[in-house]
Amino acid sequence: MAFSPLKFKTYEEREMVNRSEAYLDMIMTRRSVRDFSDKPVNRAVIDNAIRTAGTAPSGANKQPWFFSVVSDSDIKKQIRIAAEKEEKEFYTHRAPNDWLRDLNQFGTDWHKPFLESAPYLIVVFKQAYEKKESEQKKNYYVSESVGIATGFLLSALHNAGLATLTHTPSPMHFLEKILHRPANERAFVLIPVGYPAEDADVPEIKKKRFNEICEVI
Repeated sequence: MAFSPLKFKTYEEREMVNRSEAYLDMIMTRRSVRDFSDKPVNRAVIDNAIRTAGTAPSGANKQPWFFSVVSDSDIKKQIRIAAEKEEKEFYTHRAPNDWLRDLNQFGTDWHKPFLESAPYLIVVFKQAYEKKESEQKKNYYVSESVGIATGFLLSALHNAGLATLTHTPSPMHFLEKILHRPANERAFVLIPVGYPAEDADVPEIKKKRFNEICEVI
């Protein structure tokens, strides 16, 4: 295997702190949005965000992900109908009462209009195994790798000034069928992307304090 010199930029300590604080301030403004404007989004922004996601580390560099970008209104409608069918079953039959109580703070139900109003839907698929022609090869740490790539994607979209929502109707097999994905792919998360509606509201939530999520030993 060939190796190349590491391209890595270092900064003075004060600038490092400043950059880390600036990034923290930026990412702290990210909130999940369920009310989207129909204002068009430049496709180049979406493409660059997905390119960013594609740089994520992965087990054995297998890069076990695929991103379907949906802007077609008819396909978005199909996705909404299928998602709402699963969500209605979840809210009325599948979800235990404690789960529904935890969801009450967000004011959500099985209606998902954002699946049509958002200019783009990005469906992230994880590839359970690699398939080339008739040969199957193992992928490693698939969920972990795709989770990291999704984090890169969300951060890049927010940095560009777009709102997002991580939506995971369960089960999500309908996405594989509607988008004609191969047998080795499983839907991982569905992300509506766009500008927030002018009257968009988000729940008042609090994040855990630093000492609740980190211990320095």
